[in-house]
Amino acid sequence: MKFKRYRRKQPAYPIESVDNVLALLELLRDFGALRLSDAAMELGISRSTAHRLLAMLVYRGFAEQDAAKRYIPGPALGVAPAGMSWTAQLRRRVLPHLQVLSGELDETVNLMVRAGTQVRFLATIQGARLLRVGDRQGEVMPAHFASAGKAMLAGLGTPAVRELYMREARINGNEFSESWFAGLEQELLAASRRGFCVNLEQTEVGANALGVSIKDGAGEVIAGLSVSIPPVRFREMFEAGLPASVFATRDRIEADLKDFIAGG
Repeated sequence: MKFKRYRRKQPAYPIESVDNVLALLELLRDFGALRLSDAAMELGISRSTAHRLLAMLVYRGFAEQDAAKRYIPGPALGVAPAGMSWTAQLRRRVLPHLQVLSGELDETVNLMVRAGTQVRFLATIQGARLLRVGDRQGEVMPAHFASAGKAMLAGLGTPAVRELYMREARINGNEFSESWFAGLEQELLAASRRGFCVNLEQTEVGANALGVSIKDGAGEVIAGLSVSIPPVRFREMFEAGLPASVFATRDRIEADLKDFIAGG
């Protein structure tokens, strides 16, 4: 499989209204349903402005309204929603833990879910340092590139991961690479032993990450948590106890999700 780096850099002259529309598309894609009040709160804009933007998405077929007056993906959206109506609730429940961890480490913390062989970033909390990793909320990338994505794959077990990638190869008309999968399998087995995965500038130059998986009340892996750190600080923070801090946050999240069953 071809190696590709993923990065999102803000343009020199951003257009706020366009950015708000694109952010709404990401929210619709990732959560599947969106209320007007939630859209306004997420973007930090007035309800009237959010209404006008959503009305244009409806007009162009990128959104529709259901019987409960929620906005849902329309036929023109192109990318299917995550198909997980529980993701919005998951994000609300995990967000306070992300904020605490980001505050403790003063680094960027991410929450993501897996959809097939991809991960989608549901939330990003950035640290206050001048040198920091950017906001990835709404981004989509291959699961085997992201640290928490690999941690989620490791939780599936080798047979399930093999079937997942073989199915993807069949759908895309590609040949399944045994040699490539053997490398991934070794990485996932190592992740299972130590409980976390790392990403050393695999997705973006200037960004290392450590990620773990998160389980719901039924013991199923439903999400991933990662901390993204510039390489100049990563080793020092790792040796100072980064894995333990992430494990502790993961444990607190899972304790709060004891009554939470994804899709239930």
